[in-house]
Amino acid sequence: MEKYNILVVEDDKEIRDGIEIFLKSQNYNVFKAADGIEGLQVIEREEIHLAIVDIMMPRMDGVTMTMKLREKYEFPVIMLSAKSEETDKVIGLNIGADDYVTKPFTPLELMARVNSQLRRYTKFMNKSGTEVKNDRVHVLGGLELNEDTVEVFVDGNPVKMTPIEFKILALLIRTPGRVYSAEEIYERVWNEKAINTDTIMVHVRNIRDKI
Repeated sequence: MEKYNILVVEDDKEIRDGIEIFLKSQNYNVFKAADGIEGLQVIEREEIHLAIVDIMMPRMDGVTMTMKLREKYEFPVIMLSAKSEETDKVIGLNIGADDYVTKPFTPLELMARVNSQLRRYTKFMNKSGTEVKNDRVHVLGGLELNEDTVEVFVDGNPVKMTPIEFKILALLIRTPGRVYSAEEIYERVWNEKAINTDTIMVHVRNIRDKI
């Protein structure tokens, strides 16, 4: 079985080395960089399957690095962010990051995200080794929604949804980072003017309980 190459881009040496130790214990190959510029140089030299990128770094931050690598590469990017970097986190997801982990995080939490993203990445690789884009499958963290098979998975486990719950979740996961009002959700799911948004809030609560 092929080993995956994971790039860790983090200016804090202690965090960088800690992530490396844990990834190697899970049988991953690890490459390291201290900022975005070094990270892009590694990507040009090596075949990277996933990158873990800190948002706040000297010389080139994680958002800029992600934006640049997305011009040429499709592999998953997981961003590391402090709670104070909420805005940067949303920007990161909008410009091409696949997921984020908030510091401080546990190794198990990070590994769950890594495994989920690699599963998504390899699922749509064809025999020639190039990724086949599938805009009908959406992955965010441990959550995966497939519009073709009408299935939802949380950390690899299937979750039963009602048709309306599925439609609401599909709407939200297509645009991560965007905030919808209850009226907007109602009008987009039911395709009619919002009359009573209480129904929407009940469905949203049910979705939250399930995922």
